[in-house]
Amino acid sequence: MSRSEAAVKAMGKLFHVECFFCDRCHRELQGEQFYEVNGEPLCESCHNNTLEKCAVCNQPITEKLLRATGKTFHPKCFTCTSCKKPLDGQPFIVDPEQNVYCVEDYHRKFAPKCSVCNEPIVPEDGKDETVRIIALEKNFHVKCYRCEDCSKQLSSEANEDGCYPLDGHILCLGCHKSRVNKGLRS
Repeated sequence: MSRSEAAVKAMGKLFHVECFFCDRCHRELQGEQFYEVNGEPLCESCHNNTLEKCAVCNQPITEKLLRATGKTFHPKCFTCTSCKKPLDGQPFIVDPEQNVYCVEDYHRKFAPKCSVCNEPIVPEDGKDETVRIIALEKNFHVKCYRCEDCSKQLSSEANEDGCYPLDGHILCLGCHKSRVNKGLRS
């Protein structure tokens, strides 16, 4: 049988061997694995060029594709910027520069720090939100929001249990009055 008589059956059609070629690069596909894309045969190299590329490793994504932050990733390449923990199926947060973080590392890096204990103000384990108190342009955990003189727990409400600042100090009503009466202004 001559070359022109040899045939290739592919994609439900019969082709002469010399007529069965990659639709993009026109390389003959006889005996080579090919891919059908939109009814046309493609060689592996041309097929891979049609695939989306991973935003991290820039390699074609041939298996599961993950979309996040407007980009595509291999699941193994979608990781926390800080700890490199895989984030496929995990909650994550994106910073203003589009860096991706696991929730813990994002809070560790960006959460405001308490002015008393200097620890980040983050949600407790298993919770999505937390309360932060801001007084005198300082951040406080609820548990750290206390009178500087007597350590009484202060309320964030504007009432008699709230904060009565004096000369940059966080005070309860009683300690505020005491300092004013004694003339202790700093």
